[in-house]
Amino acid sequence: MQVMKWSVIALAVAAGTTQMAVASSQSESKGFIEDSSFNIFNRALYHNRDFKNETQAAGKPGYREEFGLGIRLLAESGFTQGTVGVGVDAHSLSSIKLDTGKGRRGLGQFDVDGDGSAEDTQTEVGGAIKFRISDTVLKHGNQMVASPVFSTDDSRILPEVATGTLLTSDEIAGLQLTAGRFTALSSQVSTDRDTFGLESANIVGASYSFTDNFSGAIHASDVADQFTKKYINLNYNLPLAESQSLNFDFNGYKTDDTGSNPNEIDNKIWSLAAAYNIGAHTLTLAHQRSSGDTGYVYGIDGNGTIWLSNSVQVSDFDQADERSWQVRYDLDMASYGVPGLKFMTRYVTGDNVDHGVGVEEGKEHEWDLEGRYTIQEGAAKDLMVRVRSAIYRANSSHNANYASDRNDFRVIVEYPLNVL
Repeated sequence: MQVMKWSVIALAVAAGTTQMAVASSQSESKGFIEDSSFNIFNRALYHNRDFKNETQAAGKPGYREEFGLGIRLLAESGFTQGTVGVGVDAHSLSSIKLDTGKGRRGLGQFDVDGDGSAEDTQTEVGGAIKFRISDTVLKHGNQMVASPVFSTDDSRILPEVATGTLLTSDEIAGLQLTAGRFTALSSQVSTDRDTFGLESANIVGASYSFTDNFSGAIHASDVADQFTKKYINLNYNLPLAESQSLNFDFNGYKTDDTGSNPNEIDNKIWSLAAAYNIGAHTLTLAHQRSSGDTGYVYGIDGNGTIWLSNSVQVSDFDQADERSWQVRYDLDMASYGVPGLKFMTRYVTGDNVDHGVGVEEGKEHEWDLEGRYTIQEGAAKDLMVRVRSAIYRANSSHNANYASDRNDFRVIVEYPLNVL
């Protein structure tokens, strides 16, 4: 499951607030060097999981712990001037093991060497060429992608990286069109170009802001020899009294088998969240429901490809016929004189999971707590410290067929540096 999500809402709002410009982005290009940027993004992640019902004696690590540092060098050129602008992007992704061991590794931060130990260091480099006409950009090469039907995951110290071509068009105010074809996907712990055996994934999509408060999106994908996937999002924001609003967010997927999967993928899943905001406080209620012969399937199309309300820290609540409910509370301390300090807690419970004929109904629940602080000014401006804790429990049927009881704890420190 992924936790560092991109939002269709954000994409639609960004598109909707872009005014019809007199000149296009390309006509305002300052040049290949003049519009270039170079950023260094540092992330340190301490992560442990206590598997309550697993022990070393049973042949499974009952406790896993990893601590690592990820360093990303991201260079982006501007576009050359003229009708068709040309540019290049390049990145270097490096990880450094700070602490773990053979008996405690296995949380998705490091690759493994020949004797089963976590690699001390590893580095992956990549790049892409890009072209721009007016407000349309074509990019080919290695890139991080944020589409509801093909989304690279960024929940560990380094992100997944896709290889392929992506076309993004913002020619009409409020409307963003995307299309792409990807032929490889590297995991967060591997320097291989294609960790998952992706043959190809073709995607198309559109997001549109109908009004300042109502937006929608529709996307589709075809992953060769795997499945086709369709996605829809509707988001409506209702302003109430001063400093009060009510937001409704609907997300839905339909996935159909097209290839070699042994379980004949057949799934429909949707979520509906209602969030009431009053000043510093936000209360969210969400319901998610899965139907069909199987649960929701993702991963070969990116481990971030689950844009649903109840995809949380440990579980996605996305199994066959599962029904789940969430209550969440957010507090922004800026209203109380502490800008940059935020808290969140949520509880999600799911039941009615179909694990097969004669097997007890699966049930699961998860309680998450999170606090984060971002430094607002000074030499360490934008440095963020984030603490996340999850307690996950399930009945014996779900433990045996899907996930075991666990406590999950993470401390994340991020420090972005804009060098150029």
